[in-house]
Amino acid sequence: MANAFTGSAAMQNLVQTTYDRALEFALRAQPMFRQVADKRPVQQAMPGSSVVFEIYQDLAVQKTPLNELVDPDAVAAGNPTTVSVTLNEYGNSILVTNKLDLFSFTDVTAGLVNQVAWNLVDTVDEIVQDVLATGTQTVRRVGATTPTYGFGSSPTNPTTFDAITNASTFSSSMVRLAVAKLRTNKVHPNAGSYYTCYIHPEQSHDLRAEVGNASFRESHIYAAPGNIWPAEIGSYEGAVFIETPRARNVLNANGTPARVFNSYFTGQQALAEAVAEEFHTVRGPVVDKLTRFQPLGWYGVAGWSLYRPEALIIGQASSSINNA
Repeated sequence: MANAFTGSAAMQNLVQTTYDRALEFALRAQPMFRQVADKRPVQQAMPGSSVVFEIYQDLAVQKTPLNELVDPDAVAAGNPTTVSVTLNEYGNSILVTNKLDLFSFTDVTAGLVNQVAWNLVDTVDEIVQDVLATGTQTVRRVGATTPTYGFGSSPTNPTTFDAITNASTFSSSMVRLAVAKLRTNKVHPNAGSYYTCYIHPEQSHDLRAEVGNASFRESHIYAAPGNIWPAEIGSYEGAVFIETPRARNVLNANGTPARVFNSYFTGQQALAEAVAEEFHTVRGPVVDKLTRFQPLGWYGVAGWSLYRPEALIIGQASSSINNA
């Protein structure tokens, strides 16, 4: 008589699927752009729906020698310019049921609180970048040519956004041009003696892949060889670089559309921030009849505006590793 085996099929009620009760979260990028807002109210007069900053204008240079016998005419001081920051309420919330809390195999409330907190930082970073993206100074490349600089809401120099091609990758020449313009604008650096550039990793790839004279790789082989192997940009051509996948990128309307990435070259006081209530997570009151619904959310009241537009230059270029 053949042996009868007692295996998993025979005792299938004892063999069950199991789960790891420790859940991981989605991959996340650190928020970056709010740190650009280094101008805040110093002596705010009162609470309000907006905050107005004022900037004195310098007197015109007076080079004409004085006449010994003539009392010179006084000149009028210029009217200060103003920058207004409008404050808005921002927030988001979810309702967690008591049944989910009782039946779930993990501490679901703790996980949802974490998601709410990251929704806060993701949202605020996007709101701040929306303001940065309105900068009126732009450095762009067309093909593989030398980059050009333009100023204004629709600059004709450099060429139009839609003329950027897949060959218009980020280059050292863009860094040199942006830093030169910031210095020309008398903008104060915001990282010691350096300006700060926020750059997408797929733009960083092209900068680090440059070869030849005055390129990133050649410069770092001699000045900072230790940065090459861990793929750190560090400081270069007058700017400190911070890589962030949060930097905005969109397809343009070129005949062969190119994915165009923003980088942001910043100096002191590029962005102003006013806060009436700092952003924070909220565990709301349970108000339903059977106390089954727990509100979890975040809330804050703040606003941002370009303070010194001359302290922000947007570098726009494509990437050789992401053209779709």
